[in-house]
Amino acid sequence: MKQYVERPKSQLGSFPIANVIFSTMLALFVMGLFGLLLIHATKLTKTVQENVTIQVYLNKNITENGIVKIDQFLSQQAFVLKRNGGPQILFISKKEAAENFIKETGEDFTQILKDNPLRDSYIVHIDPAYQATELLQSIKKDISDIDGVFEVCYIENLVATINKNVRQVSIVLIFFTIILLFAVIVLINNTIKLALYSQRFLIRSMNLVGATASFIRKPFLLRSMLIGLLAGTIADVLLLSLLHYANLQIDSLPTLQQPIKIFILLACIPLLGIGITFLGTYQAINKYLHLSLENLH
Repeated sequence: MKQYVERPKSQLGSFPIANVIFSTMLALFVMGLFGLLLIHATKLTKTVQENVTIQVYLNKNITENGIVKIDQFLSQQAFVLKRNGGPQILFISKKEAAENFIKETGEDFTQILKDNPLRDSYIVHIDPAYQATELLQSIKKDISDIDGVFEVCYIENLVATINKNVRQVSIVLIFFTIILLFAVIVLINNTIKLALYSQRFLIRSMNLVGATASFIRKPFLLRSMLIGLLAGTIADVLLLSLLHYANLQIDSLPTLQQPIKIFILLACIPLLGIGITFLGTYQAINKYLHLSLENLH
């Protein structure tokens, strides 16, 4: 004779809190992971743009006074990248340029030519706001007109490629951010609604015995906010653990991180969880409060 094992039955109106927390946490984790990727991609893009430079070659007969005037002029220009309040300008004398060339190639051309044909030069880092093709052409002309400047050059194709790729990446990231945010909102909202579906009779019964709408909503809304907070906190812990592991595996990754933006992202994830679960719960309860008893089945 077969023996039947009695399985535990869920109580009427029971709330699947573990499933709701897990689903909400998973959605917030994916959103946070994409946020971290976005922060790192933004920093990488900025780093690439800040390495765009213009080479300014000086006349061979230029005096020390002329070099100082050019240095002062370049330092005061808005198109020059500023870091820690200082312009990113590097002066390379023709002697330094020769030493660097000999060190890199291993050949001392001065022994053959009996002279140093290289020139004093400046390497000027350009602010990303001035890296449009038209602006760079204007900057090149302005610097070329300075007394003592022999030639101004930069790799035009490289700059054009960087600007094009930055625009494309920005569009793609914005598009995926909107799509992912919409998907997260829909997923969490549907999870909340499905969970509250099991409690529709309880909500309706409280309404029938005279409980006000605000009285009925209050415990459900408080619980939903706690779920959003807990799910967001768990997602933050997982994201920090993943980020720490990635930093150990990839040596250059910490240089792309922006602690303030990461902190803001981690703070927003629980808030996003609270907001979405609150709104989803509020809409679901309102729906069941206004349904007739026949439509609840």
